[in-house]
Amino acid sequence: MSRSIIFAARCCARTLHTSSRPTPRASLAITQCQRRAPARRRESTAAAASSTNPKISTIVDQISQLTLLETADLVSNLKSRLNIPDIPMGGFSTGPAAPAAAAAPVEEEEAAPAAQEKTLFALTLKSFDAGAKPKVIKEIKSMLGLSLVDSKKFVESAPKQMKDSVAKEECEKIIETMKGLGAVVTME
Repeated sequence: MSRSIIFAARCCARTLHTSSRPTPRASLAITQCQRRAPARRRESTAAAASSTNPKISTIVDQISQLTLLETADLVSNLKSRLNIPDIPMGGFSTGPAAPAAAAAPVEEEEAAPAAQEKTLFALTLKSFDAGAKPKVIKEIKSMLGLSLVDSKKFVESAPKQMKDSVAKEECEKIIETMKGLGAVVTME
């Protein structure tokens, strides 16, 4: 459906570019636009509209009754409201394909060594000093938002994953804080 709307908008734009008064060329463009829409498409659209939701079928009926200018306005308003980028319509270029095919393996070879750097990490509490247990429990309680009993159980069940999908900077801060308290936390 979006292609037919875009096609109608282009026909409308062609008509507007010719002049404000109808000319034989403008009327030719309109008749060509009308000729290109096959009857089968109209029939299948009508059949699909009748079998769908009544709200959708009323919208389809209203859109089908729009003029080309109104359709062009509708398309531009929908694109702006829904943040839809313009997609170029058309075929592939007819240039030689051999240079592009030869360049592809070189790009793949260059892309392979440059593996994507990991940005999100998981923090795991590995162990802690026995004397630092109360401090570690308090820090886990405040960091994870657990109750005192739950944070005590969490610390005692080490090694255990503390957080998942944490940014690298935040991971480093948490590791330094826990290291200062006497706990060993790893970033994976």
